Amino acid sequence: MATTETMRARDVMHAGTQCVGENETLLDAARMMRDLDVGCVPICGEDDRLKGMITDRDIVVGCCAEGKDPARVKAGEFAGELFWIDADAPITEALQLMETHQIKRLPVIDVRNDHRLVGMISEANLARNIPDEMLAEFVERVYAY
Repeated sequence: MATTETMRARDVMHAGTQCVGENETLLDAARMMRDLDVGCVPICGEDDRLKGMITDRDIVVGCCAEGKDPARVKAGEFAGELFWIDADAPITEALQLMETHQIKRLPVIDVRNDHRLVGMISEANLARNIPDEMLAEFVERVYAY
């Protein structure tokens, strides 16, 4: 079993992440989240590359609460700033990135495989794979205001 010193992002990630297309609607993204029982999906472009992330909160606050129709707004409009990690990066680097930017989900890209999205690291993945002390420190830093 890998230790936190040797553990890589790919060791912790959830593989097989599905994307919503940048030209699909927020309604499509919401349905995908419902069907996959997740609160966030990556946005991928026509070139099959990661363009951003969209959360259920983005849809509610950024679209519905603004009086926009989620069946007409494209997912790509919500791409925003994007953080990701290389699949071979140390898990400590992933934790630092998530803590610094206070993000709870981190896309994993395989830079050796044409920069393709290969997975996602979430809090649940961390909870199953890192020591409790490390997890507690992560939670404290990510949720600090």
